[in-house]
Amino acid sequence: MSLRTDLVAELFGTVGRFRRTVRRTAGTSFAGLTESQAELLRLVARQPGISVSAAAAELGLAANTASTLVSKLSSDGLLTRNPDPDDRRVGRLTLTPPAQKLADASRAARRAALSQALDQLDDDARALAEGMRVLAALTATLQEKRS
Repeated sequence: MSLRTDLVAELFGTVGRFRRTVRRTAGTSFAGLTESQAELLRLVARQPGISVSAAAAELGLAANTASTLVSKLSSDGLLTRNPDPDDRRVGRLTLTPPAQKLADASRAARRAALSQALDQLDDDARALAEGMRVLAALTATLQEKRS
């Protein structure tokens, strides 16, 4: 195997384990939802008023898949879809108050767990900061290729 192949495998494995571990450590605030549903709720919590199409693009989902998720979460009372005042064909997403409470608790728990772990890194935090810069550049490169 080449260094690049090893790096690709390690990146996928590490990022996946990192995300799952942070979620598990912080506790599951979105119990009973699929990961896609929880991801959509987290995105809307970060970007209230995001359009369905922008949410689909951000999550790398097909438009019809995002619409299906929105319909399910709306019928479950977790998400509202309102027409954009300037273009009624565009649906704008917001969390319902119960979903917002869950999202806030989930975000706070994830941040607290991660902050505690970062406190234990000491000097490695600088290396992590540089790695984050590289990961952000890698993400931007992948997004450009998708467009």
